[in-house]
Amino acid sequence: MIDIHCHILPGVDDGARTLEDSIEMAKAAAAQGIHTIVATPHHRNNQFDNYREDILTRVDELNRILEEENIEVNILPGQETRIYGDLAEGLSAKEILPVNLDTPYILVELPTSTVPKYTNKLLYDLQVLGYTPVIVHPERNSELLSKPDKLYELVKSGVLTQVTAASLVGKFGKKIRDFSHEIVQANLSHFIASDAHNVHNRGFILQEAIQEIMRSYGSDLIYVYQENAARMIAGETVIGDIPEKIIRKKFLGIF
Repeated sequence: MIDIHCHILPGVDDGARTLEDSIEMAKAAAAQGIHTIVATPHHRNNQFDNYREDILTRVDELNRILEEENIEVNILPGQETRIYGDLAEGLSAKEILPVNLDTPYILVELPTSTVPKYTNKLLYDLQVLGYTPVIVHPERNSELLSKPDKLYELVKSGVLTQVTAASLVGKFGKKIRDFSHEIVQANLSHFIASDAHNVHNRGFILQEAIQEIMRSYGSDLIYVYQENAARMIAGETVIGDIPEKIIRKKFLGIF
């Protein structure tokens, strides 16, 4: 299994604090059947900055140590970049790191409560440049939760999304769990990932989420998500059904 979103690099953000933490996370990932992890440290989120070349160096170091420890988990370079107006320029300047260095896939994080007004234009511009933006954990954005048509319009325009395993099983609360399932049901998500930060309160939970998906939607969707993760790291085209709008039932005339 491939995990495309994980904060396993030590001492760079709010994920693994130490090398020992990273090793424990790698062991936990292997126990869940994960053999490949895309390390995605935060960048430009007003708290952490992690630049392309620094990430590449740290990924090489961690892979060397995991090999010495006989932990059969391979770390690939990535980056979780908070959306900002000059993101396209950041790619040109070699500040932004696509998944696995040279694929077209860019992991983009939206603010927690809003969708910036320039989002549609910026993500369109990235596609014109040949990149494929992937919005991470859209289910945890409160504006998308209240106005899901905005997510539909983004996906319809060619943007991809990744739902977090913990969201699907209710670790972030019922509202986010319900929205996660709405996203999945409407074909508005293309990946599931852990967004793991540690082995305690922000673990991998992928096996639990897989069981939840199998119970709710069957094994075919698990295959699609796993195939898409493999396609992403190989730089190949991701598959998915036609996106649909999320339709919510009215109660007493109010959504």
